[in-house]
Amino acid sequence: MSDHDRAGTFGQIYLPALQRIRDLWLELEPFVEATSYDDVVAPTELQISLSDGFGDADAARIDIQWSELGMYSFHYVDTADVNWRFDRHPNTHSPEAHFHPPPDAATETAEPSCIDVNEVSLVTRAVQAMWRAAYEDDVDQLNSAANPP
Repeated sequence: MSDHDRAGTFGQIYLPALQRIRDLWLELEPFVEATSYDDVVAPTELQISLSDGFGDADAARIDIQWSELGMYSFHYVDTADVNWRFDRHPNTHSPEAHFHPPPDAATETAEPSCIDVNEVSLVTRAVQAMWRAAYEDDVDQLNSAANPP
C-alpha cells in the first residue's frame, strides 16, 4: 500500500503487534516458510513467506503493517502475480476498514471489509482463516465471511 493511498494518520508501526501477528501465523498456518522484518533495527513491515499460493502460484508472501493507532494492512502477493489486501486506515476511496480484491488489489476497486473486529489477534485470525478458506476452495471467499474469525 502506498502512502498516497492513505488520507489522514496511519500512525507509527507497533512492533508488539507485528510480533503477535508473526506468532499467530506460525501457530495457525502450516504453509509458513519464513518470517522476517523489512528492517532489523527499525521494522515497518512484517513479511510472511508461504510455500504455496492460489492456483498456479508456487509461493506467496503477506506483507503486514500494524500501527499504534490500530490501523493495519495485510497485503498478499504470489508468484502468479495475484494481489489482495485487507486494510484499515483513513482514506478517500472507501470505508476505513476495507478490502482490495484480487487479482490486482487496485485502489479503485476497494470494498467494505467483512472484518468488523479491531483487536490484533482477532484480525490476524480472520485474515488467516479467510486466506485458508480461499486457498482450499475459491478465491472469491476472501471477503465473504460474516464477521470473522
